Amino acid sequence: MDRKTIVISAVNLVEAGPLAILRECLSYLSLLAGEANYRVVAIVYKKELADYPHIEYIETQWPKKRWINRLWYEYVSLGRISEDLSPVQLWLSLHDTTPSVKAHFRAVYCHNAFSFYRWRFHDLLFAPKIALFALFTKYIYATNIKKNNFLIVQQEWFKKGMSSMFGLDPELIIVSPPQVKPFVHGIIGANNGRSGKYTFLFAGSPNSHKNFEVICRAAAILEKAGVHDFTVRITVKGTENRYAKWLYRHWGHLNTIDFIGFVSRRRLEDLYQESNCLIFPSKVETWGLPISEFASLQKPMLLASLPYAEETAGGSRFVAFFDPDCAEVLASQMRKLVMGDISFLKPVPQPAYNEPTATSWCELFSLLLTGDKSVHSTNKGIYDN
Repeated sequence: MDRKTIVISAVNLVEAGPLAILRECLSYLSLLAGEANYRVVAIVYKKELADYPHIEYIETQWPKKRWINRLWYEYVSLGRISEDLSPVQLWLSLHDTTPSVKAHFRAVYCHNAFSFYRWRFHDLLFAPKIALFALFTKYIYATNIKKNNFLIVQQEWFKKGMSSMFGLDPELIIVSPPQVKPFVHGIIGANNGRSGKYTFLFAGSPNSHKNFEVICRAAAILEKAGVHDFTVRITVKGTENRYAKWLYRHWGHLNTIDFIGFVSRRRLEDLYQESNCLIFPSKVETWGLPISEFASLQKPMLLASLPYAEETAGGSRFVAFFDPDCAEVLASQMRKLVMGDISFLKPVPQPAYNEPTATSWCELFSLLLTGDKSVHSTNKGIYDN
């Protein structure tokens, strides 16, 4: 019996969370290919980024050079590759776009939430690419999207948003939350900071949508009010880009802000243990991994009052939300924690997911490869006639 072919296209995944998704996916498929009758082909930037046994690799760095190259590769070159690999049982695109390919089943993993981001002039000034993503992500998603048999997202709010934006049947959008490894539990209210001061932490890349400035403004408010017995560690050095330089120029003088710069994964785990409270003010995320990681420590978290944060924090016990544009509210919450008041922190209920859902790669590929027979009875996509 001939092996069925699964193709994973992920040429644009080279770092951070998206690369982690690629590695997890290929790690599972490596086992599947070794045990079952499947041939797995991965189209990647470099094999060394996610090298697993029983996987065939096609490396290509050309699409990363220019956007026009990327578009040509997605909508022309991958089509030719699909013909060369034919017949393809499943083609899964892990990077938002739906390439023009021939496959029995097709699916796309959507992890870019910028189509729901309300960008500002601030973003044009410091990170014009962010504003462009917010403007054009919708159109990038839209191309070929209805030719997929399934879409994959990480959260229910994103599922509802994609269904509404593109007129998609929600029963064909799979919610597959990431699996997060917990840390050793901490103690609520304990001060683990080395300085003896109450320690806040925000770990994120120095990009404008991460909204570091609301933390800086809150710290400035507290210092002006005479509250100094705390430290806020942020993973910005102040030299990385225009936004980071702006942050340091305006708030680098504050005694309570510690510009620690980029930290390794091991150091970040130490910072989680040392810190009393996580602040997460980002204005757009697909998940918000630090929230999940820090939640396992059972310590306070102050989070942006946005759908992604409310879902990610589900099941956490000590949480307060704040308007990500209101430094005054954040400052008030920080002050209460510094003074030992945790009465305003509340538990967050677990989110309710509507089917279909997948809590592991095994469950996900069972849906993608077998799924609803009424959907998979033909070669056609969701809305093809």
